[in-house]
Amino acid sequence: MHGISVIPLKQFHDQRGKVMRMLRADDPHFIQFGEIYFSSVYPGVIKGWHLHTEKTVNLAVVQGLLKLVLYDPREDSPTKGEIKELCIGPENYCLAIVPPGIWYSFQAVGTETAILADCTTHICPPEEGRKKPIGDPEIPYQW
Repeated sequence: MHGISVIPLKQFHDQRGKVMRMLRADDPHFIQFGEIYFSSVYPGVIKGWHLHTEKTVNLAVVQGLLKLVLYDPREDSPTKGEIKELCIGPENYCLAIVPPGIWYSFQAVGTETAILADCTTHICPPEEGRKKPIGDPEIPYQW
């Protein structure tokens, strides 16, 4: 999907546990830092749809498994109308970079609560983000 990046991330394991790197200021895909927050998603729960008009979101799942669904409604995009699905978590540890203008939603799959880290490029007022309910007819995806 145009503008979406999925970047494999490193995990460093030893006898004490592990470190899961997400984003560094010297990464070539780093834009800037706005804020970081974590969301927990209970098994089977779907959150979304979300769209941001200004900020880019950098998503990584540090626990559990998350199905991330992206929809491109952008008129000027070569992938307008396309859907992309990603399954991300520690076994497929990656950074999903979602630019402004893309709708996204996610569901925790399996039996474990998923923990999602969201590092945004900007601190924006609440009206910068948009939401749609699951099942909205403008997004051609059935959960």
